Amino acid sequence: MTVVDPTHPSPLAPDWLSVPAEPARLDAKLWAEDVARGSDGVLRIDGVSVADLAAEFGTPLFVMSERDFRTRAATFRDAFDDAFRDLCGGVDVFYAGKSFICTEVAHWVREEGLGLDTCSGGELAVGLRAGMPGNRLGLHGNNKSAAEITRAIDADLGRIVVDSLQEVALVGDLAVERGRRANVMIRLTPGVHAHTHEFIATAHEDQKFGLSLTTEQGPGQQDGQDDGGSSPAARAVADALAHPGINLLGVHCHIGSQIFEPEGFELAARRLLVFLAGVRDRHGVELPELDLGGGYGIAYTEADQPRPAAEIARAMATVVGSTCRELGLRVPRISIEPGRAIVGPTTFTLYTAGTTKTVRVDAAANGSEVVQDTSVTHPRRYVSVDGGMSDNARPVLYGADYSAVLASRTPEGPPVLSRVVGKHCESGDIVVRDVYLPEDTGAGDLLAVPGTGAYCWVLSSNYNYLARPPVVAVVDGAARLIVRGETEEDLFRRDVQRETAQPSPAVAAPDPGASQTA
Repeated sequence: MTVVDPTHPSPLAPDWLSVPAEPARLDAKLWAEDVARGSDGVLRIDGVSVADLAAEFGTPLFVMSERDFRTRAATFRDAFDDAFRDLCGGVDVFYAGKSFICTEVAHWVREEGLGLDTCSGGELAVGLRAGMPGNRLGLHGNNKSAAEITRAIDADLGRIVVDSLQEVALVGDLAVERGRRANVMIRLTPGVHAHTHEFIATAHEDQKFGLSLTTEQGPGQQDGQDDGGSSPAARAVADALAHPGINLLGVHCHIGSQIFEPEGFELAARRLLVFLAGVRDRHGVELPELDLGGGYGIAYTEADQPRPAAEIARAMATVVGSTCRELGLRVPRISIEPGRAIVGPTTFTLYTAGTTKTVRVDAAANGSEVVQDTSVTHPRRYVSVDGGMSDNARPVLYGADYSAVLASRTPEGPPVLSRVVGKHCESGDIVVRDVYLPEDTGAGDLLAVPGTGAYCWVLSSNYNYLARPPVVAVVDGAARLIVRGETEEDLFRRDVQRETAQPSPAVAAPDPGASQTA
Protein backbone atom coordinates (compact mmCIF):
# COMPACT_ATOMS: atom_id res chain seq x y z
CA MET A 1 0.00 0.00 0.00
CA THR A 2 1.18 3.51 -0.77
CA VAL A 3 1.54 5.53 2.43
CA VAL A 4 1.73 9.26 2.95
CA ASP A 5 4.93 11.22 3.17
CA PRO A 6 4.19 13.81 5.90
CA THR A 7 5.79 16.48 3.76
CA HIS A 8 3.52 15.59 0.82
CA PRO A 9 -0.13 15.13 1.85
CA SER A 10 -2.42 13.11 -0.36
CA PRO A 11 -3.78 15.09 -3.32
CA LEU A 12 -7.17 13.61 -2.42
CA ALA A 13 -7.20 15.24 1.02
CA PRO A 14 -8.94 18.59 1.66
CA ASP A 15 -6.61 21.54 2.10
CA TRP A 16 -7.37 21.87 5.82
CA LEU A 17 -6.37 18.29 6.67
CA SER A 18 -2.75 17.88 7.74
CA VAL A 19 -0.77 14.69 7.99
CA PRO A 20 -0.36 13.95 11.72
CA ALA A 21 3.25 14.35 12.80
CA GLU A 22 2.38 12.55 16.05
CA PRO A 23 -0.36 10.02 15.25
CA ALA A 24 -1.01 9.25 18.93
CA ARG A 25 -1.59 12.89 19.89
CA LEU A 26 -5.15 14.05 20.52
CA ASP A 27 -6.30 17.51 19.39
CA ALA A 28 -7.58 18.83 22.72
CA LYS A 29 -10.25 21.09 21.24
CA LEU A 30 -12.08 18.08 19.79
CA TRP A 31 -12.39 16.11 23.02
CA ALA A 32 -13.81 16.27 26.52
CA GLU A 33 -11.28 17.54 29.04
CA ASP A 34 -10.89 14.14 30.73
CA VAL A 35 -10.09 12.11 27.58
CA ALA A 36 -6.46 11.02 27.15
CA ARG A 37 -4.31 8.13 25.97
CA GLY A 38 -2.85 5.81 28.56
CA SER A 39 0.75 4.62 28.50
CA ASP A 40 -0.48 1.57 26.56
CA GLY A 41 -1.94 3.81 23.85
CA VAL A 42 -5.53 2.97 24.77
CA LEU A 43 -7.95 5.90 24.92
CA ARG A 44 -9.35 6.59 28.37
CA ILE A 45 -12.10 8.85 29.67
CA ASP A 46 -11.75 9.85 33.31
CA GLY A 47 -9.44 6.84 33.65
CA VAL A 48 -11.87 4.33 32.11
CA SER A 49 -10.47 2.38 29.17
CA VAL A 50 -12.43 2.30 25.91
CA ALA A 51 -11.55 -1.39 25.68
CA ASP A 52 -13.37 -1.97 28.97
CA LEU A 53 -16.33 0.13 27.79
CA ALA A 54 -16.58 -1.84 24.55
CA ALA A 55 -16.38 -5.14 26.44
CA GLU A 56 -19.14 -4.13 28.86
CA PHE A 57 -21.54 -2.17 26.66
CA GLY A 58 -20.68 -3.17 23.10
CA THR A 59 -20.25 -0.94 20.07
CA PRO A 60 -21.38 1.36 18.58
CA LEU A 61 -21.45 3.28 21.83
CA PHE A 62 -21.91 6.97 22.71
CA VAL A 63 -19.46 7.76 25.52
CA MET A 64 -20.17 10.97 27.44
CA SER A 65 -18.18 12.87 30.06
CA GLU A 66 -20.53 14.07 32.79
CA ARG A 67 -17.82 16.28 34.26
CA ASP A 68 -17.17 17.97 30.92
CA PHE A 69 -20.88 18.59 30.35
CA ARG A 70 -21.25 20.24 33.73
CA THR A 71 -18.10 22.31 33.20
CA ARG A 72 -19.27 23.61 29.82
CA ALA A 73 -22.74 24.40 31.15
CA ALA A 74 -21.24 26.35 34.05
CA THR A 75 -18.83 28.15 31.70
CA PHE A 76 -21.69 29.53 29.57
CA ARG A 77 -23.70 30.40 32.67
CA ASP A 78 -20.85 32.29 34.34
CA ALA A 79 -19.37 33.92 31.22
CA PHE A 80 -22.66 35.48 30.12
CA ASP A 81 -23.65 36.40 33.66
CA ASP A 82 -20.35 38.23 34.10
CA ALA A 83 -20.63 40.06 30.77
CA PHE A 84 -24.22 41.24 31.28
CA ARG A 85 -24.39 41.66 35.07
CA ASP A 86 -23.99 45.45 35.01
CA LEU A 87 -26.41 45.83 32.08
CA CYS A 88 -29.40 43.71 33.11
CA GLY A 89 -28.43 41.72 36.18
CA GLY A 90 -27.17 38.68 34.25
CA VAL A 91 -28.34 36.20 31.66
CA ASP A 92 -30.74 33.25 31.69
CA VAL A 93 -29.11 30.26 29.97
CA PHE A 94 -31.51 27.69 28.49
CA TYR A 95 -29.86 24.45 27.37
CA ALA A 96 -31.16 23.53 23.91
CA GLY A 97 -32.53 20.06 24.55
CA LYS A 98 -32.90 19.31 20.84
CA SER A 99 -29.12 18.80 20.65
CA PHE A 100 -29.28 15.88 23.10
CA ILE A 101 -31.70 15.18 25.89
CA CYS A 102 -32.53 12.30 28.20
CA THR A 103 -33.79 12.30 31.76
CA GLU A 104 -30.31 12.10 33.31
CA VAL A 105 -28.97 15.00 31.25
CA ALA A 106 -32.04 17.05 32.17
CA HIS A 107 -31.11 16.45 35.82
CA TRP A 108 -27.61 17.83 35.14
CA VAL A 109 -29.10 20.90 33.45
CA ARG A 110 -31.34 21.57 36.45
CA GLU A 111 -28.53 21.01 38.96
CA GLU A 112 -26.22 23.42 37.11
CA GLY A 113 -28.83 26.18 37.32
CA LEU A 114 -29.74 26.31 33.63
CA GLY A 115 -33.17 26.33 32.06
CA LEU A 116 -34.23 23.78 29.44
CA ASP A 117 -35.41 24.75 25.97
CA THR A 118 -37.67 22.12 24.37
CA CYS A 119 -39.06 21.77 20.85
CA SER A 120 -41.82 19.21 21.27
CA GLY A 121 -44.18 17.65 23.75
CA GLY A 122 -41.77 14.74 24.08
CA GLU A 123 -38.80 16.92 25.02
CA LEU A 124 -41.05 18.84 27.41
CA ALA A 125 -42.08 15.56 29.04
CA VAL A 126 -38.41 14.69 29.64
CA GLY A 127 -37.82 18.02 31.39
CA LEU A 128 -40.88 17.60 33.58
CA ARG A 129 -39.92 14.02 34.41
CA ALA A 130 -36.52 15.26 35.59
CA GLY A 131 -38.17 17.71 37.98
CA MET A 132 -37.37 20.85 36.02
CA PRO A 133 -39.53 23.70 37.40
CA GLY A 134 -42.02 25.05 34.90
CA ASN A 135 -40.55 28.55 35.07
CA ARG A 136 -37.21 27.18 33.81
CA LEU A 137 -38.74 25.45 30.79
CA GLY A 138 -39.39 26.84 27.32
CA LEU A 139 -41.32 25.40 24.38
CA HIS A 140 -40.40 26.11 20.76
CA GLY A 141 -41.77 24.85 17.45
CA ASN A 142 -43.18 26.26 14.25
CA ASN A 143 -46.26 23.99 14.34
CA LYS A 144 -47.08 23.13 17.94
CA SER A 145 -50.19 21.06 18.50
CA ALA A 146 -53.00 22.24 20.74
CA ALA A 147 -52.13 19.35 23.07
CA GLU A 148 -48.49 20.50 23.36
CA ILE A 149 -49.51 24.10 24.00
CA THR A 150 -52.10 23.03 26.58
CA ARG A 151 -49.54 20.94 28.42
CA ALA A 152 -47.15 23.90 28.47
CA ILE A 153 -49.86 26.21 29.83
CA ASP A 154 -50.86 23.70 32.52
CA ALA A 155 -47.20 23.35 33.56
CA ASP A 156 -46.97 27.17 33.84
CA LEU A 157 -43.99 27.28 31.51
CA GLY A 158 -41.63 30.19 31.76
CA ARG A 159 -41.99 30.81 28.03
CA ILE A 160 -43.84 29.58 24.99
CA VAL A 161 -42.04 30.87 21.90
CA VAL A 162 -44.69 31.53 19.25
CA ASP A 163 -43.71 31.29 15.62
CA SER A 164 -46.63 32.68 13.62
CA LEU A 165 -49.62 35.01 13.72
CA GLN A 166 -51.98 32.02 13.90
CA GLU A 167 -50.12 30.67 16.91
CA VAL A 168 -50.47 33.93 18.82
CA ALA A 169 -54.23 33.50 18.67
CA LEU A 170 -54.08 29.76 19.37
CA VAL A 171 -51.91 30.10 22.48
CA GLY A 172 -53.95 33.00 23.80
CA ASP A 173 -57.30 31.29 23.23
CA LEU A 174 -56.15 28.03 24.86
CA ALA A 175 -54.90 29.97 27.87
CA VAL A 176 -58.20 31.82 28.24
CA GLU A 177 -60.10 28.51 28.08
CA ARG A 178 -58.04 27.32 31.04
CA GLY A 179 -58.35 30.54 33.01
CA ARG A 180 -54.65 31.37 32.63
CA ARG A 181 -52.26 33.78 30.93
CA ALA A 182 -49.49 32.14 28.91
CA ASN A 183 -45.96 33.52 29.12
CA VAL A 184 -45.03 34.22 25.50
CA MET A 185 -42.03 35.29 23.46
CA ILE A 186 -42.33 35.94 19.72
CA ARG A 187 -39.74 34.47 17.38
CA LEU A 188 -38.51 36.92 14.76
CA THR A 189 -36.30 36.55 11.69
CA PRO A 190 -33.84 39.45 11.77
CA GLY A 191 -32.54 38.81 8.25
CA VAL A 192 -29.05 37.85 9.41
CA HIS A 193 -27.31 35.25 7.27
CA ALA A 194 -25.02 33.25 9.52
CA HIS A 195 -21.84 31.79 8.03
CA THR A 196 -22.97 28.20 8.13
CA HIS A 197 -24.59 25.46 6.04
CA GLU A 198 -27.86 26.52 4.40
CA PHE A 199 -29.91 23.79 6.07
CA ILE A 200 -28.98 25.07 9.52
CA ALA A 201 -29.08 28.81 8.80
CA THR A 202 -32.43 29.88 10.24
CA ALA A 203 -32.70 33.67 10.31
CA HIS A 204 -33.00 34.43 6.60
CA GLU A 205 -36.47 35.13 5.23
CA ASP A 206 -37.05 32.12 2.97
CA GLN A 207 -37.51 29.48 5.66
CA LYS A 208 -40.18 28.11 7.97
CA PHE A 209 -39.22 29.75 11.26
CA GLY A 210 -40.32 33.05 12.75
CA LEU A 211 -41.98 36.31 11.80
CA SER A 212 -40.38 38.80 9.47
CA LEU A 213 -39.29 42.28 10.52
CA THR A 214 -39.85 43.60 7.01
CA THR A 215 -43.01 45.09 5.56
CA GLU A 216 -45.04 43.22 2.97
CA GLN A 217 -45.37 45.55 0.00
CA GLY A 218 -47.55 45.29 -3.07
CA PRO A 219 -46.42 44.50 -6.65
CA GLY A 220 -43.62 46.72 -7.86
CA GLN A 221 -42.85 48.01 -4.37
CA GLN A 222 -39.72 47.43 -2.36
CA ASP A 223 -39.87 45.36 0.81
CA GLY A 224 -38.15 47.08 3.67
CA GLN A 225 -37.46 47.38 7.36
CA ASP A 226 -40.71 47.95 9.23
CA ASP A 227 -41.21 51.51 10.41
CA GLY A 228 -44.97 51.69 10.81
CA GLY A 229 -46.05 48.56 12.58
CA SER A 230 -47.22 46.70 9.47
CA SER A 231 -44.65 43.88 9.39
CA PRO A 232 -45.71 40.37 10.48
CA ALA A 233 -43.52 40.78 13.56
CA ALA A 234 -45.15 44.08 14.52
CA ARG A 235 -48.64 42.67 13.97
CA ALA A 236 -47.83 39.67 16.16
CA VAL A 237 -46.69 41.94 19.00
CA ALA A 238 -49.85 44.06 18.70
CA ASP A 239 -52.05 40.95 18.74
CA ALA A 240 -50.20 39.49 21.74
CA LEU A 241 -50.39 42.71 23.75
CA ALA A 242 -54.14 42.90 23.10
CA HIS A 243 -54.92 39.28 23.96
CA PRO A 244 -56.17 38.66 27.53
CA GLY A 245 -54.62 35.18 27.55
CA ILE A 246 -51.06 36.30 26.81
CA ASN A 247 -48.35 37.76 29.02
CA LEU A 248 -45.90 39.02 26.40
CA LEU A 249 -42.36 38.80 27.76
CA GLY A 250 -40.38 39.83 24.71
CA VAL A 251 -38.91 38.62 21.43
CA HIS A 252 -36.61 35.83 20.34
CA CYS A 253 -34.34 34.97 17.42
CA HIS A 254 -32.04 32.16 16.37
CA ILE A 255 -29.74 32.98 13.46
CA GLY A 256 -28.33 29.51 12.76
CA SER A 257 -25.99 26.84 14.04
CA GLN A 258 -22.28 26.06 14.12
CA ILE A 259 -21.38 29.78 13.98
CA PHE A 260 -17.84 30.88 14.87
CA GLU A 261 -17.86 34.65 14.44
CA PRO A 262 -19.72 36.93 16.89
CA GLU A 263 -20.70 39.52 14.28
CA GLY A 264 -23.89 37.67 13.31
CA PHE A 265 -25.08 37.59 16.91
CA GLU A 266 -24.22 41.27 17.32
CA LEU A 267 -26.16 42.34 14.20
CA ALA A 268 -29.18 40.27 15.20
CA ALA A 269 -29.15 41.79 18.68
CA ARG A 270 -29.05 45.29 17.27
CA ARG A 271 -31.94 44.68 14.87
CA LEU A 272 -34.12 43.20 17.58
CA LEU A 273 -33.36 46.07 19.96
CA VAL A 274 -34.34 48.58 17.27
CA PHE A 275 -37.58 46.61 16.89
CA LEU A 276 -38.18 46.74 20.67
CA ALA A 277 -37.68 50.49 20.59
CA GLY A 278 -40.37 50.65 17.89
CA VAL A 279 -42.70 48.62 20.10
CA ARG A 280 -42.11 51.10 22.91
CA ASP A 281 -42.85 54.05 20.64
CA ARG A 282 -46.03 52.50 19.21
CA HIS A 283 -47.48 50.85 22.30
CA GLY A 284 -45.85 52.62 25.24
CA VAL A 285 -44.49 49.29 26.51
CA GLU A 286 -40.88 48.26 27.05
CA LEU A 287 -40.88 44.48 26.75
CA PRO A 288 -38.69 43.07 29.54
CA GLU A 289 -36.89 40.19 27.79
CA LEU A 290 -34.80 39.42 24.70
CA ASP A 291 -33.67 35.89 23.77
CA LEU A 292 -30.71 35.81 21.36
CA GLY A 293 -30.85 32.06 20.76
CA GLY A 294 -27.87 29.76 20.31
CA GLY A 295 -25.79 28.44 17.44
CA TYR A 296 -22.32 28.71 18.98
CA GLY A 297 -19.86 26.56 17.02
CA ILE A 298 -17.61 23.74 18.20
CA ALA A 299 -14.58 21.99 16.74
CA TYR A 300 -15.28 18.88 14.68
CA THR A 301 -11.93 18.95 12.84
CA GLU A 302 -8.54 20.58 13.17
CA ALA A 303 -9.78 23.40 10.90
CA ASP A 304 -12.48 24.57 13.31
CA GLN A 305 -11.55 27.32 15.77
CA PRO A 306 -14.45 27.97 18.16
CA ARG A 307 -14.52 31.17 20.17
CA PRO A 308 -14.51 31.00 23.98
CA ALA A 309 -17.90 31.68 25.53
CA ALA A 310 -16.53 34.69 27.43
CA GLU A 311 -15.33 36.31 24.20
CA ILE A 312 -18.73 35.94 22.52
CA ALA A 313 -20.50 37.15 25.65
CA ARG A 314 -18.38 40.31 25.91
CA ALA A 315 -18.92 41.15 22.22
CA MET A 316 -22.68 40.73 22.54
CA ALA A 317 -22.84 42.71 25.79
CA THR A 318 -20.95 45.60 24.19
CA VAL A 319 -23.44 45.81 21.31
CA VAL A 320 -26.49 45.41 23.53
CA GLY A 321 -25.29 48.09 25.94
CA SER A 322 -24.34 50.64 23.29
CA THR A 323 -27.51 50.07 21.23
CA CYS A 324 -29.79 50.48 24.24
CA ARG A 325 -28.03 53.72 25.20
CA GLU A 326 -28.40 54.98 21.65
CA LEU A 327 -32.12 54.14 21.60
CA GLY A 328 -32.83 55.29 25.15
CA LEU A 329 -34.08 51.79 25.88
CA ARG A 330 -33.87 49.95 29.17
CA VAL A 331 -31.67 46.89 28.70
CA PRO A 332 -33.96 43.86 28.60
CA ARG A 333 -33.16 40.67 30.47
CA ILE A 334 -31.10 38.60 28.04
CA SER A 335 -31.37 34.85 27.53
CA ILE A 336 -29.40 32.47 25.31
CA GLU A 337 -29.86 28.86 24.18
CA PRO A 338 -26.56 26.96 23.77
CA GLY A 339 -26.91 23.26 23.02
CA ARG A 340 -24.19 21.93 20.72
CA ALA A 341 -21.57 24.12 22.42
CA ILE A 342 -22.32 22.44 25.75
CA VAL A 343 -22.92 18.81 24.81
CA GLY A 344 -21.11 18.37 21.48
CA PRO A 345 -17.50 17.99 22.68
CA THR A 346 -18.48 15.97 25.77
CA THR A 347 -19.12 12.82 23.75
CA PHE A 348 -17.37 10.51 21.32
CA THR A 349 -18.75 7.51 19.47
CA LEU A 350 -16.86 4.26 19.83
CA TYR A 351 -16.95 1.87 16.87
CA THR A 352 -15.38 -1.49 16.04
CA ALA A 353 -13.62 -1.60 12.67
CA GLY A 354 -14.43 -4.40 10.25
CA THR A 355 -13.61 -4.74 6.57
CA THR A 356 -11.11 -2.48 4.82
CA LYS A 357 -10.16 -1.88 1.22
CA THR A 358 -7.99 0.50 -0.77
CA VAL A 359 -9.11 2.13 -4.02
CA ARG A 360 -7.23 4.26 -6.54
CA VAL A 361 -8.77 7.64 -7.31
CA ASP A 362 -8.05 10.16 -10.04
CA ALA A 363 -7.37 13.48 -8.33
CA ALA A 364 -9.38 15.35 -10.99
CA ALA A 365 -12.35 13.03 -10.43
CA ASN A 366 -12.08 13.81 -6.74
CA GLY A 367 -12.79 17.49 -7.36
CA SER A 368 -9.24 18.74 -7.73
CA GLU A 369 -8.20 21.01 -10.57
CA VAL A 370 -7.67 19.29 -13.91
CA VAL A 371 -4.30 17.59 -14.00
CA GLN A 372 -2.11 17.03 -17.03
CA ASP A 373 -1.71 13.28 -16.59
CA THR A 374 -5.08 11.72 -15.79
CA SER A 375 -3.48 8.29 -15.61
CA VAL A 376 -2.00 9.21 -12.22
CA THR A 377 -4.17 7.92 -9.38
CA HIS A 378 -3.88 8.08 -5.61
CA PRO A 379 -4.92 5.67 -2.85
CA ARG A 380 -7.81 6.09 -0.48
CA ARG A 381 -8.47 3.48 2.17
CA TYR A 382 -12.01 2.60 3.24
CA VAL A 383 -12.48 1.46 6.83
CA SER A 384 -15.92 0.07 7.63
CA VAL A 385 -17.35 0.26 11.15
CA ASP A 386 -20.32 -1.35 12.88
CA GLY A 387 -22.50 1.79 12.89
CA GLY A 388 -22.97 4.61 10.42
CA MET A 389 -25.72 6.91 9.25
CA SER A 390 -28.22 5.37 11.68
CA ASP A 391 -26.23 6.76 14.64
CA ASN A 392 -24.83 9.87 12.91
CA ALA A 393 -26.94 11.31 10.11
CA ARG A 394 -25.14 14.66 9.99
CA PRO A 395 -22.60 13.78 7.27
CA VAL A 396 -25.33 12.67 4.87
CA LEU A 397 -27.73 15.49 5.89
CA TYR A 398 -25.31 18.41 5.95
CA GLY A 399 -22.04 17.15 4.52
CA ALA A 400 -20.64 17.51 8.05
CA ASP A 401 -16.97 16.69 8.63
CA TYR A 402 -15.67 14.71 11.58
CA SER A 403 -12.37 13.32 12.83
CA ALA A 404 -11.42 9.85 14.04
CA VAL A 405 -8.58 8.17 15.92
CA LEU A 406 -7.43 4.65 16.55
CA ALA A 407 -8.55 4.18 20.15
CA SER A 408 -7.63 0.66 21.27
CA ARG A 409 -3.84 0.79 20.94
CA THR A 410 -0.90 2.96 20.02
CA PRO A 411 -0.93 3.88 16.30
CA GLU A 412 2.01 2.10 14.71
CA GLY A 413 1.72 2.14 10.94
CA PRO A 414 2.36 5.23 8.79
CA PRO A 415 -0.66 7.46 8.13
CA VAL A 416 -2.91 6.61 5.20
CA LEU A 417 -5.67 8.83 3.87
CA SER A 418 -8.82 7.00 4.90
CA ARG A 419 -12.59 7.24 4.76
CA VAL A 420 -14.56 5.78 7.66
CA VAL A 421 -17.85 4.35 6.42
CA GLY A 422 -20.84 2.65 7.98
CA LYS A 423 -22.49 -0.70 7.38
CA HIS A 424 -25.71 0.57 5.80
CA CYS A 425 -26.85 -0.19 2.27
CA GLU A 426 -26.13 3.37 1.08
CA SER A 427 -23.09 4.64 -0.79
CA GLY A 428 -23.46 7.92 1.09
CA ASP A 429 -23.15 6.19 4.45
CA ILE A 430 -19.99 8.06 5.45
CA VAL A 431 -18.98 8.63 9.07
CA VAL A 432 -15.70 10.50 8.50
CA ARG A 433 -15.02 11.67 4.96
CA ASP A 434 -11.30 12.37 5.24
CA VAL A 435 -8.90 11.33 7.99
CA TYR A 436 -5.39 9.95 8.24
CA LEU A 437 -5.39 6.60 10.04
CA PRO A 438 -2.50 4.19 10.62
CA GLU A 439 -1.82 1.81 7.75
CA ASP A 440 -2.34 -1.21 9.99
CA THR A 441 -5.86 -0.23 11.11
CA GLY A 442 -7.97 -3.34 10.67
CA ALA A 443 -10.74 -5.60 11.84
CA GLY A 444 -11.26 -5.58 15.60
CA ASP A 445 -9.62 -2.20 16.19
CA LEU A 446 -11.66 0.40 18.06
CA LEU A 447 -12.12 3.80 16.44
CA ALA A 448 -13.32 6.88 18.31
CA VAL A 449 -15.09 9.78 16.59
CA PRO A 450 -15.17 12.93 18.77
CA GLY A 451 -17.77 15.69 18.85
CA THR A 452 -20.83 13.43 18.56
CA GLY A 453 -22.72 14.70 21.60
CA ALA A 454 -25.03 16.94 19.57
CA TYR A 455 -27.51 15.94 16.86
CA CYS A 456 -26.26 12.36 16.58
CA TRP A 457 -28.14 10.14 19.02
CA VAL A 458 -31.22 12.39 18.76
CA LEU A 459 -31.23 11.96 14.97
CA SER A 460 -30.54 8.24 15.13
CA SER A 461 -32.77 5.78 13.32
CA ASN A 462 -33.42 2.08 12.80
CA TYR A 463 -32.46 2.18 9.13
CA ASN A 464 -31.74 -1.35 7.87
CA TYR A 465 -33.33 -2.43 11.16
CA LEU A 466 -30.24 -1.61 13.19
CA ALA A 467 -30.88 -1.08 16.88
CA ARG A 468 -29.99 2.35 18.22
CA PRO A 469 -26.84 2.42 20.40
CA PRO A 470 -26.68 3.03 24.14
CA VAL A 471 -25.33 6.17 25.78
CA VAL A 472 -22.89 5.81 28.67
CA ALA A 473 -21.93 8.59 31.08
CA VAL A 474 -18.52 8.47 32.76
CA VAL A 475 -17.60 10.35 35.94
CA ASP A 476 -15.22 9.70 38.85
CA GLY A 477 -13.73 6.69 37.12
CA ALA A 478 -17.02 4.85 36.68
CA ALA A 479 -19.35 4.34 33.70
CA ARG A 480 -23.12 3.93 33.79
CA LEU A 481 -25.86 3.63 31.22
CA ILE A 482 -28.04 6.72 30.84
CA VAL A 483 -29.80 5.51 27.68
CA ARG A 484 -30.19 1.78 27.15
CA GLY A 485 -29.31 0.40 23.73
CA GLU A 486 -32.08 -1.21 21.75
CA THR A 487 -32.43 -4.92 20.98
CA GLU A 488 -34.28 -6.78 18.27
CA GLU A 489 -37.07 -7.35 20.78
CA ASP A 490 -37.46 -3.57 21.10
CA LEU A 491 -37.85 -3.32 17.34
CA PHE A 492 -40.36 -6.18 17.18
CA ARG A 493 -42.40 -4.77 20.07
CA ARG A 494 -43.94 -2.15 17.76
CA ASP A 495 -44.27 -4.53 14.83
CA VAL A 496 -47.84 -5.85 14.75
CA GLN A 497 -47.78 -9.43 13.45
CA ARG A 498 -50.58 -11.57 12.10
CA GLU A 499 -52.21 -13.57 14.86
CA THR A 500 -51.65 -16.82 12.97
CA ALA A 501 -48.03 -16.13 12.11
CA GLN A 502 -45.47 -18.50 13.57
CA PRO A 503 -42.02 -16.99 14.01
CA SER A 504 -39.14 -18.83 12.45
CA PRO A 505 -36.50 -20.25 14.80
CA ALA A 506 -34.20 -17.34 13.93
CA VAL A 507 -36.85 -14.81 14.99
CA ALA A 508 -37.95 -16.82 18.01
CA ALA A 509 -34.51 -16.53 19.58
CA PRO A 510 -33.18 -13.04 18.70
CA ASP A 511 -29.66 -12.08 19.56
CA PRO A 512 -30.01 -9.72 22.56
CA GLY A 513 -27.03 -7.73 21.32
CA ALA A 514 -28.40 -7.29 17.84
CA SER A 515 -26.44 -4.86 15.66
CA GLN A 516 -23.90 -4.29 18.41
CA THR A 517 -20.49 -5.83 18.73
CA ALA A 518 -19.78 -6.89 22.30
